[in-house]
Amino acid sequence: MLVQKIEHVQLAMPAGEENKARKFYRDLLGISEVPKPANLAKRGGAWFECGDIKIHLGVDKNFVPAAKAHVAFLTKELKQIISRGQAEGLVIIFDEGLQGYDRVYIYDPFGNRLEFMQETSE
Repeated sequence: MLVQKIEHVQLAMPAGEENKARKFYRDLLGISEVPKPANLAKRGGAWFECGDIKIHLGVDKNFVPAAKAHVAFLTKELKQIISRGQAEGLVIIFDEGLQGYDRVYIYDPFGNRLEFMQETSE
């Protein structure tokens, strides 16, 4: 195989909405914001990284949310993520589980679909 792993995932966001991104990715999910390189910072957006999790949000002047395509995150705190999302009034879709996992879809403040999965004891 020619590739080793996914280095980061980039999602699109509308211009000027960085504070909404911070509230969701940093405050709700707990992924630290890291500074963008100076040559990219002028474009707007925000980067969130913690260990192997790297989510980069880039401004798209013709923004359309990714309503079907998505990133799937593994978690051990699915109930807490659901509770925090409900408290923020986010759209949460409870989907049927996959073998060995409970899962939900939560839409970020821009309408991008994210999947959250937690292993079950099955």
